[in-house]
Parts: sequence; C-alpha cells; structure tokens
Amino acid sequence: MAEENFEQLLDDLRNKKIDHFVITPKNFQQFQPIFHSYAYRSQIEGEAQRGGKVIYQLRER
Repeated sequence: MAEENFEQLLDDLRNKKIDHFVITPKNFQQFQPIFHSYAYRSQIEGEAQRGGKVIYQLRER
C-alpha cells in the first residue's frame, strides 16, 4: 500500500463513503498514532486477520 492519508480513510469510513479498509503490518506503526488520536475512534473497530492484517469498519449499533 502506498503512503496513505490515514485520517482521510478514517473520515471516509465514519462518513460511510467506504465500508472498511485494511491496514497491513507494513503500515501499522504509521497508522496507530493517527488512530489513537482520532476523535471518533470509539465508533470504529479493528478485526485482526491472519498474517497481521487488520480490517477496520464502523461498529454496529
């Protein structure tokens, strides 16, 4: 994955422009600080997959 604008991905997910996105082990260290400082992170959940990938999507209410 090329250098991503992780905050934009989070905003797009929250605004339902996308239904999920995947973070690979390669980008995880770059993504984590942005995710932890994201104001709406409690609305988003990550599900770990085999191989270290994490799929992020909106929490179901």
